Amino acid sequence: MSARADAAAKAAEPARDCPFCPRLVAFRERNRAQAPAWFNAPVPGFGERAARLLIVGLAPGLKGANRTGRPFTGDFAGDLLYQTLIEFDFARGEYAARPDDGLRLLDARITNAVRCVPPENKPATDEIRACNGFLAATIAEMQCLAAIVALGRIAHDAAVVALGLKRAHTPFAHGAMHRVAQRLTLFDSYHCSRYNTNTGVLTPEMFRAVFAAVKAHLSN
Repeated sequence: MSARADAAAKAAEPARDCPFCPRLVAFRERNRAQAPAWFNAPVPGFGERAARLLIVGLAPGLKGANRTGRPFTGDFAGDLLYQTLIEFDFARGEYAARPDDGLRLLDARITNAVRCVPPENKPATDEIRACNGFLAATIAEMQCLAAIVALGRIAHDAAVVALGLKRAHTPFAHGAMHRVAQRLTLFDSYHCSRYNTNTGVLTPEMFRAVFAAVKAHLSN
């Protein structure tokens, strides 16, 4: 069985009470006790498996996706991401920072390298590794996949590992494009976090340029 077929045979989403990462399990249980109305579980991907574009973030935000149950929904990073996706026709509707806002993704899917919220938004290396099988399975089940956008170095490295590539041969750099297979290109962007945009590490124009390159790639 090929590596891609083997990954596809595995679950692309962890169970609600996934036990793989003890630190994240303990944090999840505390959050459930403190905010029982929140989602407080591994956040599933958003979008169709038949999409040609997969966007990979780092992990759910405590008061964002961990609260709402939809990637990048309810925090600042989602404002820039979904606005940009709408601008480039990868989404339709109005983003209102809640999972029932009616927003639809078009030919795109969003997931995270780590599906559970980590303390201080910082997953540990072993947690990233433990969750990588879910990312590999997500990639494997997307049979039409032609582009991956990695938001930040950790997401980039997770995608590289999930694809079975060597990180030394596929370095992260904002705006970089890596041809990783005959039909698949990996695009890099700095993460669209408030910290990066407030400090000027990432501007809206820089972010839009990445998705303009993706749009051009998918139009070829």
